[in-house]
Amino acid sequence: MKTMAAILWEAPGTWDVRGVDLDEPDEGEVLVKVMASGLCHSDDHFAKGDMRFHTYPACGGHEGAGIVEAVGPGVTRVRPGDHVVTSFIAACGHCRMCVTGHQNLCDAGHLITVGTRPDGTFRMHADGHGVAQNACLSTFSEWTTVPQECVVRIPRDIPFTTAAIVGCAVPTGWGSSTRAADIDAGDVVVVVGTGGIGMSAVQGAAFRGAGRVIAVDPVPMKRELSLSLGATDAVDSIDEAGELARSATNGQGADSVVVCIGVPTQKQLKQAYDALGKRGTLVVTSAAPHTLTEMSVPVLDLTMSEKRIQGALYGMAGPQHEVPMLLELYRRGALRLDEMITTTYRLEQVNEAYVDMHAGRNIRGVIDFQGRH
Repeated sequence: MKTMAAILWEAPGTWDVRGVDLDEPDEGEVLVKVMASGLCHSDDHFAKGDMRFHTYPACGGHEGAGIVEAVGPGVTRVRPGDHVVTSFIAACGHCRMCVTGHQNLCDAGHLITVGTRPDGTFRMHADGHGVAQNACLSTFSEWTTVPQECVVRIPRDIPFTTAAIVGCAVPTGWGSSTRAADIDAGDVVVVVGTGGIGMSAVQGAAFRGAGRVIAVDPVPMKRELSLSLGATDAVDSIDEAGELARSATNGQGADSVVVCIGVPTQKQLKQAYDALGKRGTLVVTSAAPHTLTEMSVPVLDLTMSEKRIQGALYGMAGPQHEVPMLLELYRRGALRLDEMITTTYRLEQVNEAYVDMHAGRNIRGVIDFQGRH
């Protein structure tokens, strides 16, 4: 079948919106009519060349929601008509990581950047070229064919634009606070960067009962919104956040610092570490450029203060549990998602949307496909 999609021919590059050919679902695969797709910074990393696909051309998008149109042989998890959220975590359910409760680290994780079937064949094609799919998903497309492990069934009453951001930003940020930082009631928490992931981290920290939630962002609009979503303080620099944390802890520092900057620098990571107090945890959620291979840490302080540096992928959660749980919190009013969606765009505006992201105009931009079907 034909579908309009945004693809990269090279990196660095810009998104080329054009018609591509899409295969019908094969064994274990699902055809999804994409209704909405979040504009995650990770896709921009691929466009800028900070991260790379194994092959080009490649179709972007991994944070989406839609309707199952058809299923291939052997599909048991969903059926046609189901509403689903896409998951860039392809949780097989039976590898060591999955069975020990770490689905986010499933052995199928290599599919995030390979973008083909396990046998190396492509589901998308353009001008005689196989088109790789971001995380085997490619939600920057009206239609997409994906492995059944990459979709999570959701209730039909959830708006697609809202559901889409629960494919990546929300569980990643929420879990960075609630799991990776392991926040206790009364803790002093700093969240650095308040885009879609950081704003979810702010909400997660408040939900866990943090006494102070200090949001850091240079953009006034983001600081203002963070205060309405659970932050107690909002400042424009990490150093200022560190001073606030020390003033609230008898000079010690934050219990945790969650770094959600789109493209972190070595200097920013060092500043975040310096804002920690004794037994503090530095959570690195940011997808750093592949060229950033070192961070400066005073090792003696790391030892003597019993500090911890923790990476966090997908909020250290499993999508099959996390997505329904977060949407239930949304239904109850305990998690605010609609406020994080700043602007909706047409597919043809994808490059404009990323200009807006870099200009600090969006918390989360979303492509709305609902008028195209």
